[in-house]
Formats: sequence, C-alpha cells, structure tokens
Amino acid sequence: MRHLNRRRALVSLLGAAGLASVPAVLRAQGQAVLVEVWKSPTCGCCKDWITHLEANGFRVKVNDVGNTAARARLKVPTKLGSCHTAWVGRYAIEGHVPAADIQRLLKERPEAIGLAVPGMPVGSPGMDGPAFDNQQDPYDVLLIARDGSTQVFNSYFKSKERS
Repeated sequence: MRHLNRRRALVSLLGAAGLASVPAVLRAQGQAVLVEVWKSPTCGCCKDWITHLEANGFRVKVNDVGNTAARARLKVPTKLGSCHTAWVGRYAIEGHVPAADIQRLLKERPEAIGLAVPGMPVGSPGMDGPAFDNQQDPYDVLLIARDGSTQVFNSYFKSKERS
C-alpha cells in the first residue's frame, strides 16, 4: 500500500510538472530514448527534423553517410523512401515522421518494421515553418508491416469534407 501511495504521489508530481503526458519509455532510467539517424551531411531539412526530435525529448545520434544502406538494412521498402532513415527501439523510421507518432509507436509497440512518411511533404517536421511559407500539404504517416505492406497510422492536414 505504501508503494502505491508513493507511485500516486509521483504521478501527481509529474502531472503538475507537465510530464505526465511524456511516455514512460522516454523517461526510462532518467535518459531520453536514443534515435539513430542516417542522412546526407548537407541536408538541411534532416537537421531540422533532428531538432524537432530533440525538442520533443529524444536523444539523437547522427550518421552523415547517406541513408540508402540503412534503409535496406532496416527493411524499409524503397517506395517509402525519404531523405533520412532512423532506428529507435526496435523500429525503423523513414522520413519526416512527427515525434508524437514515434512516441505513440513506442507506447503501443505493434508488430511492425516501423513508420514512414514517404517523400518530403511540406508541413511535416523539418519541412515546415517560414522557409516553406508556412504551407501545409496533407500527408499520411504509414505503419510498415513485416511483409512490407502499409496502413495509415496517422494523417495530417486532411480536410474532413473530402470524398
């Protein structure tokens, strides 16, 4: 019972500090979860995506060697390709996937290869802000199944009135 009361007190404290919404996996052992990224050394939007991850509680290790070999090694289908590939936990992350979707992936832990945002949609993290005239093109975050098939994991900027 004493242990339960301590746990409740900690949850209350975290809630008051605004940390209750941060997935436990990101707070494990007091360290942020590591995301390893493979990208071109000159890609600015990749750097901006990494900044987005860091601002959302991730630690990032960068490999400035391109991402083609990493994409193949992590079994991300070429048709889902983008300018950077990452590894977090046991999942591949391809392209400009929002940090919130990575956090959800780590919390839900589906049987999958990982997540992808194919191409480089304007409005996705790293492809957003004043440099892109604050434009927001609709895009999907795809969950990549072990067989390479995909399903929509999340959608952004899509009109609910479209047919």
